[in-house]
Amino acid sequence: MTKQERVTFVINTLKELYPEIPIPLNHKDPYTLLIAVLLSAQCTDVRVNQITPLLFAKADNPHDMVKMSIEEIKEIIRPCGLSPMKSKGIHGLSQILIDKHGGEVPQSFEFLEELPAVGHKTASVVMSQAFGVPAFPVDTHIHRLMYRWNLSNGKNVTQTEKDAKRIFPEETWNDLHLQMIWYGREYSPARGWDLEKDIITKTVGKKSVLEEYHKKTSR
Repeated sequence: MTKQERVTFVINTLKELYPEIPIPLNHKDPYTLLIAVLLSAQCTDVRVNQITPLLFAKADNPHDMVKMSIEEIKEIIRPCGLSPMKSKGIHGLSQILIDKHGGEVPQSFEFLEELPAVGHKTASVVMSQAFGVPAFPVDTHIHRLMYRWNLSNGKNVTQTEKDAKRIFPEETWNDLHLQMIWYGREYSPARGWDLEKDIITKTVGKKSVLEEYHKKTSR
């Protein structure tokens, strides 16, 4: 298979498996998505979706959020981990949105990445899922799959994102990054991986990855 054939196979298989793509984090607008993505750092989406209703019941917009103390926010979001940093970030960015952006989430990578606790990946998720701007946020699942599928060298997420954007057509990015996340969770996880169920890796996988898998499972 040529690289282009592998890319086409990946796109078509993911489209077949996920014609309708659920959004992993529950939200109702750009602000609640931004907060949910920020909370998801080193935390599962399932846990975030349990915590955000409690937080948003008290404050689902910047104006209400800044009325809460950092301590109050921290208590609610504690189960998500990194709560001291995340609570400061949520309070701080809410104040900046009010002061600089009229209480609205800006539709700009530059402005989003200036907000406290908002990195490139968080900004990419918001731009793609809230505003429909083509972006390719790379999480651990996508990073792992791009390496397993021999589409990136797996050195770091920055390189993986560059490779993904170079390889896949821009009009596929917003759907594809979500489809890859779901696929990684369901068929190609880091732990408990069953290659027989993982049709994409089985078909286009990196030779060394497949050899390593067979070596481990034949022990």
